[in-house]
Amino acid sequence: MPEDTKLSSAESDAKFLGWQKTLSGAIFPLYTITAENHPSYHSTVTDATLRSLKLRIPRSTVPYSETSPSPWQNSGIMLNHPKTAREAIEAAGLDYCVVRERLEANAGLKQESFAALRTDNGYILGVVHDGYESIQNRDAFKFCDYLVGAGEALYEAAGKFGHGEHIWILVKLSGFLEVPGSDRINKYLLLTNSHDGSAHVCAKVTPIRVVCNNTLTSALQGAGDIQISHTHDAVKNLEQAVKLLEWSNSLYKRLNGIFNAMASQKITEAQLQAYVQALVPDNEETETDERTENIRQSVLQLYESGRGANLSGGTLWGAFNSVTEYTDHLMLSGNATARLNSIWFGRGEQLKLKAFRLAMQMM
Repeated sequence: MPEDTKLSSAESDAKFLGWQKTLSGAIFPLYTITAENHPSYHSTVTDATLRSLKLRIPRSTVPYSETSPSPWQNSGIMLNHPKTAREAIEAAGLDYCVVRERLEANAGLKQESFAALRTDNGYILGVVHDGYESIQNRDAFKFCDYLVGAGEALYEAAGKFGHGEHIWILVKLSGFLEVPGSDRINKYLLLTNSHDGSAHVCAKVTPIRVVCNNTLTSALQGAGDIQISHTHDAVKNLEQAVKLLEWSNSLYKRLNGIFNAMASQKITEAQLQAYVQALVPDNEETETDERTENIRQSVLQLYESGRGANLSGGTLWGAFNSVTEYTDHLMLSGNATARLNSIWFGRGEQLKLKAFRLAMQMM
């Protein structure tokens, strides 16, 4: 069975015992404390208790017999729980420097144009203006070290797009959301840094459904990515970390209510067909559009037999997740990095945003 992103038993303060189910059907992991000098040595506790005691949590199998591979598995580096963002950047091979160099006029650009240049291999990552200053990858995410040190988060994976013009770190937050049927959603933050002049450091709430590793969208009104200001001031970094945690916790609280409402709302076959039709409308320029019909049929098939369909059958939650599974696992094939870019920022994300908004309208 796939493993969660936690420490091995030898590196932790507890041992995973198994999954416990309540009378209501909710499930949660149980552990025994193995830190010999701890007052609760050999006590059986939950992961929430381990976090409150500031103890290191070991790896545990997911509560499902099998899951889909994560979309970032073949595009990034899985991290071995680094303590700092700088360690994470170094482990992922992203510790390169970017400098600003003037471009010659014969390059077809104005004299005041500059290149954002990787010093290790000479790649030009973008054309930027005179006042643009790159934030080095090794410094970009250090504000998040406070959350990791406090046990509120861990660095799970990191990678890049293109030649490194955009890099990312996936940060797993403590706790999880749960909808009826013991359907768990892990809470993540996606942190990005850019060197092409488009943006600097941004954070994006990224909920991920455990049973299928679908990346769900958080298209809440007034909420989206937030830009993080770069600072060498430890006090300001701590303040940003606290605000980021408060912001993400607030969004996840709202999402928990929405996802549970979706899971509680039954839909008919006619409503499902209307949902898919609105998601992928007819192409007015052609009488028959094979691509449109293929997308619709793929979504409908995943609604019936996709990963986690047994947990959400007959509900609006199931309909929404059939779209997220399509975008994350079927929409694009081939290049893993291109697929991940689509899932997080491109066509796949746009289709999920549309599916989310249509589901909200149906409630």
